[in-house]
Amino acid sequence: MTCKSTFRMAAAGIAIECATFSPLPAELSDFDILRGDALLSRYPFAATHPDIDFAPIMQAHAVPGGVLRRSVYDALKAEILAELRAGGPWDGVYLDMHGAMSVDGLEDAEADFIGAVRDLVGPAPLISASYDLHGNLSAAIMNQLDLITAYRTAPHEDALATRARALDLLIHCLRAGIRPEKAFIPIPLLLSGERAMTIVEPGRSVYAKIEDLTDGEAVLDASLLVGFTWADQARSQASAVALGMDTAATWAAARVLAAAYWEARHQFGFCVPTGNTDECIKMALASTASTVFLSDSGDNVTGGAAGDVPYVLERLLAHRVPKTLYAGLTDTAAVDTCFAAGTGARLSLSLGGKLDPVHGRPLSVYGAVMQLHESKASGRQVIFRVDRVDVILNERRLAFTTLAQFSDLGIDPLSYRIVCLKLGYLFPDFQRIAPEAIMALSPGAINAQPETLPFHKIQRPMFPFDRDFNWSP
Repeated sequence: MTCKSTFRMAAAGIAIECATFSPLPAELSDFDILRGDALLSRYPFAATHPDIDFAPIMQAHAVPGGVLRRSVYDALKAEILAELRAGGPWDGVYLDMHGAMSVDGLEDAEADFIGAVRDLVGPAPLISASYDLHGNLSAAIMNQLDLITAYRTAPHEDALATRARALDLLIHCLRAGIRPEKAFIPIPLLLSGERAMTIVEPGRSVYAKIEDLTDGEAVLDASLLVGFTWADQARSQASAVALGMDTAATWAAARVLAAAYWEARHQFGFCVPTGNTDECIKMALASTASTVFLSDSGDNVTGGAAGDVPYVLERLLAHRVPKTLYAGLTDTAAVDTCFAAGTGARLSLSLGGKLDPVHGRPLSVYGAVMQLHESKASGRQVIFRVDRVDVILNERRLAFTTLAQFSDLGIDPLSYRIVCLKLGYLFPDFQRIAPEAIMALSPGAINAQPETLPFHKIQRPMFPFDRDFNWSP
């Protein structure tokens, strides 16, 4: 047991999910950057530990996108390292990450970043990280970390709890003067998030094992990462991790998780009806539900897509759908035109196909400007009505993941017959209210059936790309 009365701890991180299949590079403007005391809002639990001298440095969190520009990554990394160098020495470092960052010219960006932090602070301080369960781990990453814990819910509802757990693990180990055993088992399995949800079986039962496997001592913590499937990299795969003071128990826990996930691999599937776009629109029109939520999964902004492929909008208009909400389309030029024209103006617009011309082409429409809106959180937005479809136009890439985003626009989604969202699985707010949900396997960078994409770097064999092979942890 250590005798120190106060421990100096830094908190920093770069968190972004990067789809290598997206043609849209991730930019500095995609990041929300918090520094110093402003960063404390992410860690309200830190104040409950009087023996911790907690120093929030900088955390950069971005909307998912394509590959991150090297110059942006280098600048963010350099700032964090400079602050760590100036503020040291440290007893511990907490890294607030996502785990699926791809940087131009780097094969394993998190390993580069975490390795640089380790080189700077030295071998003695403990380094703890929190990850999204869609993060991709590697031996290089695990060699630099002392502690890691990941989300346990998809759709995600435990981001704050995971950050708290990562910090609690770090504080516990500092106080006890321990450096736990790490068990890391890569699993040759890479499913899209839409097939590996924790709110339905078999994901619910697999993730339920984590609590039974951890006792806070022999096994301090365990995580199952399903990985991020839209990154064509050697580290892209699922993984099981356990931390503990008992070597045998720690490795046994990781093996149980890995085996449970592997054995259930054939049972994972889409938990809502799917089909091509026209099939799904016909399903929605035939439904007796008052409102049908339709996912435009190929252009899923939360997976890194551009959010400006208008294909599903084109098909909705072709089917002459009844009152429909399309949320939304990224098109700065169209927003500029609507703001210049004003509310009530009737206009011809060319929508979309500007950020991702690979998967989409511009759609010519004629309609009316129904509403103009501007906020710090969402930027400028327009509700543009085309026939019976209300199209939300955004000046910057934006994923609709909460009901608050609609209430800010004065919109009740349940007043529409169809609500089309550029998502894969529905986020919790919509899961709770949707009378019915359907997912269109639509064109875009985030194909919900990744085994159809041109992967070149992932390790093989890999399920479901390969099916006829055996594996055990």
